[in-house]
Amino acid sequence: MQKDHPMFDEFARMMGTAAGLAQAAGEEAKAVMRSQAEILALELDLVRREELEAALERLEALEARVEALDGGAETSAPKTAEPDKKTS
Repeated sequence: MQKDHPMFDEFARMMGTAAGLAQAAGEEAKAVMRSQAEILALELDLVRREELEAALERLEALEARVEALDGGAETSAPKTAEPDKKTS
């Protein structure tokens, strides 16, 4: 029968503590990087995915509304009146 050696118990406890510290440091690094990325996104005037998707949905709704108001008329290439040609 073999008894536990106190040195191994101490080593296991130290390794557990070190693993916990490493995990906490990794989480802190993630938080700092996320914060810096958000600051950069604000400085570059970027939008979040949710904001973009909401804007695209509003755009699609407005396009459908314009199409309904036009009665199905082609709106992609508006016709412009040709200027009157003066003959001398």
